[in-house]
Amino acid sequence: MNVYFLGTGTSQGIPVIGCSDPVCRSEDLRDKRLRVSVWIYDNDFSLVIDCGPDFRAQMLKSECSHIDALLFTHEHADHTAGLDDIRPFYFQQGDIPIFAHERVLKNLAKRFDYIFETENKYPGAPSVTAIKVEADQSFNIKKQLIVPINASHGNLQVFGYKIGKLAYLTDVKTIEDSEIEKIKGVEVLVINALRKETHATHFNLDEALAFIEKVNPGKTY
Repeated sequence: MNVYFLGTGTSQGIPVIGCSDPVCRSEDLRDKRLRVSVWIYDNDFSLVIDCGPDFRAQMLKSECSHIDALLFTHEHADHTAGLDDIRPFYFQQGDIPIFAHERVLKNLAKRFDYIFETENKYPGAPSVTAIKVEADQSFNIKKQLIVPINASHGNLQVFGYKIGKLAYLTDVKTIEDSEIEKIKGVEVLVINALRKETHATHFNLDEALAFIEKVNPGKTY
């Protein structure tokens, strides 16, 4: 299984518009980060988790030409605003399966109503097959088992996903021990660590390191 990090930046991306901070002015490629998304693929499946405002650029750079499904962690714009750019995939493949919490699907249907419409649909608009993800119900994409991991992003419920030997969690602040049990000893863990200082809705560095100790993965990003 291959994991391609499409974006690892904050909700505004890095550099931030109008920012004169040394990080924003840096020429170091590690200080140039798009909005959070990941492409996970193998010989017989291809899926993307989240599609923020940078989705089109991310797909072009990665040369991703096919997706079997799009998974969402939550509804914030930095994770969903690029949904319209699934159009090239839709034109080639037909309706794109999207997996998300019921709350997230309702939010997307409100914001992107033209994508979810079934009558009098504009011919250039993409279409999706919306599939509800339940906290305690695993599901398959092709032959790949996907295990939802329930967590909290401040007061907002979010999903992480365990896919094979990978556990992917982003925008997490708290997570129950029962959910940690689902990913203990995983080969690869991907987790957020927003900054050194405490943050209301994200792990800071110390919290992320403590979480890594609990999970005890083979490798962490």
